[in-house]
Amino acid sequence: MTNTVAVESPTESGTAPTRIVIVGGVAGGMSCAARARRLDERAEIIVLDRGDHVSFANCGLPYFVGGEIADADKLLVQTPTSLAASLNLDVRVRHDVIGLDAEQRLLTVSTDSGLEQLRYDALVLSPGAAAIRPEIPGLDSPRVHTLRTVEDATAMRSVVDGGARRAVVLGGGFIGLETAEALRRQGLDVTIVQLTDHLLAPMESEMAQLVTDEVVRLGIVVHEGVAAEAITPGIDHDVVILDDGTRLDADLIVLSVGVRPDTTTFEAAGIRCERGAIAVDDHGRTSLPGIWAVGDAVVSTHAVTGIRRPVALAGPANRAGRLVADDILRPESARPIPNPVGTAIVRIGDLTAAMTGSNRDLLRSAGIDHHTIHLHPNQHAGYFPGAQQIHLLVHFGTEDGVLLGAQAVGTDGVDKRIDVLATAIRAGMTVGDLIDLDLAYSPPYGQAKDPVNFAGMEGENVMNGTTVLWYADDVDKVLDTALVLDVRSRAEFATGHLPGALNIPHTELRERLDEVARAGAGRPVRILCASGVRSYIAHRVLAQNGFDSATLSGGTLTLRATLGSRADAMLALDTVPQSA
Repeated sequence: MTNTVAVESPTESGTAPTRIVIVGGVAGGMSCAARARRLDERAEIIVLDRGDHVSFANCGLPYFVGGEIADADKLLVQTPTSLAASLNLDVRVRHDVIGLDAEQRLLTVSTDSGLEQLRYDALVLSPGAAAIRPEIPGLDSPRVHTLRTVEDATAMRSVVDGGARRAVVLGGGFIGLETAEALRRQGLDVTIVQLTDHLLAPMESEMAQLVTDEVVRLGIVVHEGVAAEAITPGIDHDVVILDDGTRLDADLIVLSVGVRPDTTTFEAAGIRCERGAIAVDDHGRTSLPGIWAVGDAVVSTHAVTGIRRPVALAGPANRAGRLVADDILRPESARPIPNPVGTAIVRIGDLTAAMTGSNRDLLRSAGIDHHTIHLHPNQHAGYFPGAQQIHLLVHFGTEDGVLLGAQAVGTDGVDKRIDVLATAIRAGMTVGDLIDLDLAYSPPYGQAKDPVNFAGMEGENVMNGTTVLWYADDVDKVLDTALVLDVRSRAEFATGHLPGALNIPHTELRERLDEVARAGAGRPVRILCASGVRSYIAHRVLAQNGFDSATLSGGTLTLRATLGSRADAMLALDTVPQSA
């Protein structure tokens, strides 16, 4: 089956122009329309959108709610008038496609004037996704809002400007966090309710804990591992009731628990879908001739895991739209649509959190064995003012060292490192290849040994056995079966340490190996420091002296983040360091 449309050459006369109809604008649809026009000046290109705006900055909506973008018009990237003038596109807003006859190549469209039928030669579906609405009693309250369109944003801003004081955000994903921060910026008391056990569910829990800490610092209350059970509407405010019995007063409730592909009409017309998302080949072709699909409504194959699911990100949608236009008009040279790596980034307060590739849950689901390293290097030279740590995590294959995923949290330099690592994953590089990357260096911008290079060095050490790691998730088992050796300074040790740990600063270790042997009494030695650097040095000393040793990945910085609320209770304060 092929969907290729035979397109007449613009130099030929007496032939009708190809009619390309695109359902849905914004990222995927509009990039397809713009590219199609650049490839064929004669084509008739019609864009249908059910909303009032066909080309707007949906990623900017929370920043309008928060006041950082003052004018809603700034969210409008293009209008039907500007698109007609610049690209000769026939853009029709308030046109909702409610039927498709693929055999006759006809669409049924609901408009303000009634039903219309529209013929197409090539059809591109970019319907996007709709907010998931769980079955919660009271969810139809007028105080419940979503944030998907410009109209949503202006309505929410109106509620804020109208004197709302308390907001409850249901869902702590990217949009939920951005909206919570925006509302807090406007002075509201904000509470986030998150069903999973940590915010930003795709992030590893130890990285997400850093985000939670920043959210709390902003004055936002977080309820994790609970769900909204009901919403009780009231005269002056609503009450959100959680399944643990907590009651939250709210003037504004933001529903941000996820999205689902908006594909009902097209699945009913016979287009093959997988779990509600449109199935396409590597050129965006659907199961029916002459029909392509892009964006949030399409099922994608993850580049790392091979897991198939929708990827609701603007970058992949934009690129796919462009490549679909190529396949319609220049099929002989069209490149396939690449599988998404899943790179995403969000700002929370003073922090940036970003990720690329896969997380450990998806790697396990796909049966991919992997190593994980945690490191906390500075974003630029430590002697230059403003040096701040980047908390970096990297996954790579146990057998081949191929990069599988990375996550980072920090105040500066996070975007640069994740972009480099996303590029490395796309290129199929191994963790050892990161050592050789020639990255820009000057004291205000980086280090001679960039955090990415440093990750490569640590990863290669793990691959070749120079480094043996233990992980914070295993702390309870380690306390039961091994000697914990804390190689921080005595002053650091006194600020909090694992119970029963032996404290020998790493600079004294070589002279005190007998103490380690006596305290260990034949047990394995599990070493830790603040970030993993000094414990690695100590590990190499012990390993070369016959000890069964391992160093804690990421040190106590990662340990505290992993333990979360358990950290203060487990890391005992002690003014007298233990010694053998």
